Amino acid sequence: MVAGVFTARWTFPTLLKGTGYVFADLMKRKHLLVWAIVAGALWAVANTLTVFAIRDVGLAVAFPMWNTNSLVGLFWGRVLFRELEGADGKTITKVVLGTTCIIIAAIMLGFSTIHGATTTGHHALGGVLAAIGASLMWGTMYVPYRKAYLSGMNPLSFVTAFTIGELFTMFALTWTLDGGRHSSAFTLAQSGPLLFWLFLGGFVWVIGDLFQQFATKYLGIGRGIPLSNTNQLWGLAWGALVFGELRNADTQHKLLVLGGSLIMILGALFISTAKASAGEHSSRDKVLERECERYGLDYRETLLAQAGDEFGGREEKRRWWDFLIVALATGFFIFLAVRAVVPPLEMNFRWMAVLGVILAVSLVAAGLRLRKETRFS
Repeated sequence: MVAGVFTARWTFPTLLKGTGYVFADLMKRKHLLVWAIVAGALWAVANTLTVFAIRDVGLAVAFPMWNTNSLVGLFWGRVLFRELEGADGKTITKVVLGTTCIIIAAIMLGFSTIHGATTTGHHALGGVLAAIGASLMWGTMYVPYRKAYLSGMNPLSFVTAFTIGELFTMFALTWTLDGGRHSSAFTLAQSGPLLFWLFLGGFVWVIGDLFQQFATKYLGIGRGIPLSNTNQLWGLAWGALVFGELRNADTQHKLLVLGGSLIMILGALFISTAKASAGEHSSRDKVLERECERYGLDYRETLLAQAGDEFGGREEKRRWWDFLIVALATGFFIFLAVRAVVPPLEMNFRWMAVLGVILAVSLVAAGLRLRKETRFS
């Protein structure tokens, strides 16, 4: 899956902007390279901690703990970047209440997937600490995001450097914790028929993550991250409608699903209607000015870039190696697809088609709107 993530993180920036643009952006703000790599490392560590948390205390206990990452991000956004400063009481209430609703809903939906009694392992304390650590890592990971985007860096450039920290940290953790050369990851790499689905999962995940990156840039941590966490509703739709995961669920579990879904939608409505005021924009500009003074950036240029209107424009001409990168990624994708085998799972293809159409329409509509409003900047 990490291979799919790495391929997508280099392919989409190349496709949308070109390597010339991306590397010019990175070189213009060299001080942010280390922040992007650190963010990738934090993601990898958090992802690994969830594995230990599930192993030691189970999903029912671990999931609610690490899902508080939205609150951690909200805290850092307020403390470090003065988000919500200057907002009126009504707006603050909407954001905080909306975030809380989404977390409560996520916990309810998480418990709805648990059937029967659950048990904790012999290392319960370690599992709890791992879940809390994952929440802190993921919540803190958004600090480099916001710092980069306040400085005017393009999210497509940021994720290009982000994936370096992500890939090397995952490799180091796998090598250290999973037997070095005898790691199960290397054994899995020999399972040709399964690799396509793992690769595809990582590839599709990056598309959603790119939208989250732009949400963080234009909405901030406090609004963007809780809204992106509503992706659990989409996963629920696939699980329930396509794979029939709730077919044998009892009334209690179905009520958890219904209640959690409604509360999550309510939380999303709270946050989406919490429009930033002039006072909030003024506070953001003060933080931006602080970053410019610290790193010697041009305030006007950075302000325009942060708003998606880049000053002076950068070269977006595609070069021959840009087409080569896209061609290689496409070729590797086709190579894995040809060898893939459809898993022997019972699926509702009618619902799969419906959700697939909704996904495609949403992707095109959101992509076109983002391009029109920001030019993917």
